Amino acid sequence: MDTYQTLNEVLVNLFRDVMDIEQKAIITEEYKDLTNNDMHVIEAIGIGEARNMSSIARLLSVTVGTLTIAMNSLVKKGYVIRERGTADRREVYISLSEKGRGAYEHHARFHKAMIDSVSEELDEEEMEMLVRTLTKLNRWFRGWQDHCHEGADRKP
Repeated sequence: MDTYQTLNEVLVNLFRDVMDIEQKAIITEEYKDLTNNDMHVIEAIGIGEARNMSSIARLLSVTVGTLTIAMNSLVKKGYVIRERGTADRREVYISLSEKGRGAYEHHARFHKAMIDSVSEELDEEEMEMLVRTLTKLNRWFRGWQDHCHEGADRKP
């Protein structure tokens, strides 16, 4: 198998496996009412100060409208608290409830275990190379995503 085929196979399998394994690892009996997408929204909200909807949408690379649908579900399930701004009542701020913080920590433990496992297998030089390589790959995906959105915005 040549380098192109090998790399293609590794990347396709890696992305699929990460999503599948993450789904199985984080959606436990306690969090069976959540999806992977819900967990990533919870991760983007974070455990710090409340965030407005547009900042969360930017982190997730989705529209505020798309995020609103996910947020309605998370509020209904009790993971998220939605509050109007005091200075500007049109502004909506989102924070995690106690239940949401538990889900956040559960998800963070999975990610820590994943990173720790990779770190144990690589020396410092290999880790630096992996970070540089994945950063470049991420930059390419972000550029591709921007390119796709630009094309969708164009009129035929």
